[in-house]
Amino acid sequence: MYFIALATDYDGTLAHNGIVADKTLAAIRKLKEAGRKLLLVTGRELPDLKKVFSDLDVFDKVVVENGALLYTPSTGEEKPLAPAPSDDFVAELKKRGVDPISVGRTIVATWEPHQAVALETIQAMGLGMEIVFNKGAVMILPSGINKATGLAAALAELGLSPHNVVGIGDAENDHAFLRACGCSVAVANALPAVKETADLVTKGARGRGVEQLAAEIVERDHDLGRAPRNRIVIGRDAKDKVAELHPADCVLIAGSSGIGKSTLATAITELCREKKFQFCVVDPEGDYSELEGAVNVGEAAKAPDIEQVLDLIGKPDTNLAIEALGVELDKRPEFFAEFLSQLTGFRARYARPHWLIADEAHHMLPKPRDGTSLALSNQLPGTILITVHPDAMSPEALKLVGVVIALGPKASDVVKTFCKITGRKAPARLKAPDSDSVLFWRPGREKRPRIVKAEKPKQSRKRHTRKYAQGEIDEAGSFYFRGPRKAMNLRAHNLMMFVRLAEGVDDKTWQHHLRAGDYSDWFRKQIRDDELADETVAVEKDKKLSPEESRKLIAEAVKRRYTGPAEAPD
Repeated sequence: MYFIALATDYDGTLAHNGIVADKTLAAIRKLKEAGRKLLLVTGRELPDLKKVFSDLDVFDKVVVENGALLYTPSTGEEKPLAPAPSDDFVAELKKRGVDPISVGRTIVATWEPHQAVALETIQAMGLGMEIVFNKGAVMILPSGINKATGLAAALAELGLSPHNVVGIGDAENDHAFLRACGCSVAVANALPAVKETADLVTKGARGRGVEQLAAEIVERDHDLGRAPRNRIVIGRDAKDKVAELHPADCVLIAGSSGIGKSTLATAITELCREKKFQFCVVDPEGDYSELEGAVNVGEAAKAPDIEQVLDLIGKPDTNLAIEALGVELDKRPEFFAEFLSQLTGFRARYARPHWLIADEAHHMLPKPRDGTSLALSNQLPGTILITVHPDAMSPEALKLVGVVIALGPKASDVVKTFCKITGRKAPARLKAPDSDSVLFWRPGREKRPRIVKAEKPKQSRKRHTRKYAQGEIDEAGSFYFRGPRKAMNLRAHNLMMFVRLAEGVDDKTWQHHLRAGDYSDWFRKQIRDDELADETVAVEKDKKLSPEESRKLIAEAVKRRYTGPAEAPD
């Protein structure tokens, strides 16, 4: 469920001649029973609204006076969102012949053609006020107050993001709040200007249009989320056709190690921030510890607190980078399963975070070793799974993927592996993308992958620093001190462990690996740090150095680039 709430205008939208039809009321009640929140956003004053509509309790929040007053039907609380108009201003309007005139808690309302006199009065008195029109009605409010600001206040109290709201209206004063919603809808009787800017126009007028929309939200929630404002454009192909991600998408990003998967993910987080989508990155290797605009949760030696994570996600403007370095490799599937279970419940209520990014997904959603299946829902919307080993991932998880993004010289192998596991026919004659491009494919919607030039992140990022310094590199990638006769088998699963073991092994063992070039080879191939490897080669080739001197030089080179647990903060 992506659209959690419906925000509707009253006159000309929900109501006709001030009256809400029984069928329309029944339709929105049914929508609420389906788990959605309902918000009314109107220019009317509250006492007048209560007189004409006795069923306000169907709404979770009511924004009246065109955004100036917030009303909660369940408690009766009235919360002014702007100051009251001055008596002098109202008196001056009456003196100048403005009649009829209505004064609310904040709003001053009249009808055309009195807007000219109202504007002259505002200017003459030097007031910070503005005029809003509504099909002949003239509403005078403090500057910056409109239906959009009122809706924002209502959503803040409900803990919802405007991305997860469908808005529907008909008149000039609806423009602001419709633009703020994740999907904007105009009823058939709406003004042409409102129809032109809306994402959808209903076939029915007024209440019938609302009834139609209520049914659409339940029946095809995620299809409504394909409105342009909800998409994330990650690049364009040679024909300038965009490659975009939508809220319903489950995405696989895969390719060889070190060819830009995390870089692309970082670019996606920047695009999320630009559009104010909330994101949450699950980071088992320390790749995102310096991610801009994200709060870091978790430590290298301690598993993240899931309750703390959910508490932070509860704030719509907070993005997270969850560091899972402290979760042992064999316990990561269990950790992720528990997190995903709780997050799924949270998403059902709030539809956030809008994007969940799981790096090293083969650790989080691995292929079962005992033949059992993972307990996954039949959807993983708004989820990006990043891996170097799609063949090691859960087939159940891969079958939920609707977008494949393959990187590197072996990108075609990624597509073939995905097809083999999910039972699809692999496209023939795939071309490998260059270093600035990716293969982008929507299986079932596109016949074959497109080569797309991908967005690059603006921020710089230290790659794998914390993973290699403090985390746990897998057995195949670890360094082993074995000695000339393989009399020992000491495993260094990260760089700090390498330094500690190097200080403790005997000189013969140290020298054996030094002269064989094993240290520089490990730094280059596994740590993928050419600068460290080059500096180490110089030490390995200098036969004048004693074992103690060579140990010290290599240890210092490591510590200059990587921060250990007992060193200064990263």
